[in-house]
Amino acid sequence: MKIRISVSEEKYCDVVSFMEEHGIETVEEDADYILTETDRYPAFLSVRNDKKERVGLPVGDVTFIEAFGKDIEIHTTDQTFFTQERMYQLEALLDPQEFIRVSKSVIISRKHIKRIRPSLSMKFIVTLSGGTIVDVTRSYYNEFKRFFNI
Repeated sequence: MKIRISVSEEKYCDVVSFMEEHGIETVEEDADYILTETDRYPAFLSVRNDKKERVGLPVGDVTFIEAFGKDIEIHTTDQTFFTQERMYQLEALLDPQEFIRVSKSVIISRKHIKRIRPSLSMKFIVTLSGGTIVDVTRSYYNEFKRFFNI
């Protein structure tokens, strides 16, 4: 059995040595399983609703995140929320097994993808829950293919 470890840097060495002491091989790629910390990625995002009230949005409800300059919109299937975080901060905050950046201005949720179609010029067209359509740009094309083993 091969396991990839996805924990904080502070705990990584301790976890790897514990696993190896118990005969479990840890690898960086091609693992049978992934071991993660339960508190590594937040369950809620602190956002503002359309009334400017701060609320906790469950991460599982997020369909996609879109940037318009410095304005960041976080979309669910039926509502839009706003945040002051930057795209790179949100990308680092979210679980990379569940979310992927598909362009400079869009991050999508894996579980809300309904359809993936190839397009011309090394692009994909993705249909999300709620019918939203986003393009995977050429800059993110290869990473997207690896993410979905296409």
